[in-house]
This record gives sequence, structure tokens and C-alpha cells, in this order.
Amino acid sequence: MTRLATTFAAAAQNHRAALVTFVTAGDGDTAAILDALVAGGADVIELGMPFTDPMADGPAIQAANLRSLAAGTRTADVLAIAAAFRQRHPETPLVLMGYANTMTRPTPEAFAQKAADAGVDGAIIVDIPAEEADEIAAFAPHGIATIRLATPTTDAARLPAVLDGASGFLYYVSVAGITGKQQAAQDSIEAAVARLKAATDLPVAVGFGVRTPEQAAAIGRVADGVVVGSAIIDIIAAQGASAPAAVRTYIQSLSAALAAARKETAA
Repeated sequence: MTRLATTFAAAAQNHRAALVTFVTAGDGDTAAILDALVAGGADVIELGMPFTDPMADGPAIQAANLRSLAAGTRTADVLAIAAAFRQRHPETPLVLMGYANTMTRPTPEAFAQKAADAGVDGAIIVDIPAEEADEIAAFAPHGIATIRLATPTTDAARLPAVLDGASGFLYYVSVAGITGKQQAAQDSIEAAVARLKAATDLPVAVGFGVRTPEQAAAIGRVADGVVVGSAIIDIIAAQGASAPAAVRTYIQSLSAALAAARKETAA
């Protein structure tokens, strides 16, 4: 089994959703922040690749991208961060998340090889739709999971195309918009997760707008994973050098909420 499959299976066996966390590479002391995520209880880590035009992201992650780029972060730096993380944390899945311009250069094959060498487990490429997935067909032979996005507008006619070739997990973007503070109604999330799980055996992780332990717990009662990103980025921006400790405390609160969520339902 891959690290992603093992991690989601272990979470399910423990009757909880997996905690999937996102940070932008090069925004602050990334190594220390990644260590804090693991120490706090994150199950899967998405490492964002900084880009000048992150169209799917709201103000917080846009600002993180700009801070990272201003610090001189380049693709080679992101891969070095990933490789060092893999040495420190051999079991924690690490997924690169970004845009085609950063994840298909100089060629998809070359990028996939470098990512695999760095110990990366998967890739989320926001702006390559399922219908154009042939562009990244080179990822799978290198063991890089192709993690697809489903949204509230992914209807029954298009869902098969999204799922065709998808691996690792399915990321359900719960709002039709950018990352940030807006969150979908819980009943719409529950209906969407039920529909997606009926169509695939892949774990379904829900993100966009998740900020509090209470929100994470509500989603974690029905989804296989809960994705948190902008709230972590806000902590990094506000706390500066103190960010790793603050991130760890915040992640601990989310992890504890997910661990308790389904037990409360069962009781």
C-alpha cells in the first residue's frame, strides 16, 4: 500500500477522519512548520508550490505565495524541502499542490521524476482539468498519485471523467469559489460526500473554509478526510517566528476534534 492509502486506512480503522493540512513552501520556517504539523497530529500534508497567479486561492494564500516568492523560493527549493521532510518523517504522506506552470516544467516526466526522488506521494494540479489529464500521465509510473478535485458544480455527467485515473484521494472543494473563510452548509457537504462515495472507493476529503475544531468535527463525521489550509496560513502570517508552536497547538485542537467526532455520534 502507498503512504496515502495506509494513512487513510489507519484513520478509518481508528473511526476518525484524516486531518489533511496545507502550507505554502517557503512561507516562514517551512521545515519547522512541517514538523509542527506532524507533531500536532496532521495525517497528510499538502505543500503548496508558490506561484504568481494562484487563481483558486483567496487573499491569505495569495499573500503566502507572494511572501515565498519574495524570499526567493523556486521549484528546486520546494523539492529540497520535500526531500528533507521525507528524511525526518518517513511515514507521513506529502502531496504537492499547485499550478501547471510550476508542476510540468521542464516536462511532466522530468518533474515527476524529481518529485518521486524527493519522496512526494501525490500531486494536486489545480488548473489541469480531468479532460486534459494526458498532460500529466507521466506522474503515475513514478508513484505520484493524481489527486483530482470535485466541486459543487461537478454533476453526474462529468464526475466519471474526474474519477477516471484519479488516485490517492478525491478532494471535494465544498464551495464554488476561492479558498478562504466562506464555508458550505453542512447539509450540502453531507449530500455531496454521500454522492461521491457512492461513485468511488477513493477516500473523500473535504476542504475550503474549514477553520474551527467544530467545523472540522462536523465534516469529519461524514467525510474520510478534512482539509485545512487558509487558517494555518493566517497563523503563520500573524505569528512570525513563533508560528511553529502556534501551528502545533492549533493542529492539536483539530486532531482532537476529529478523534472525538464519530465517538460522539456513536454514543
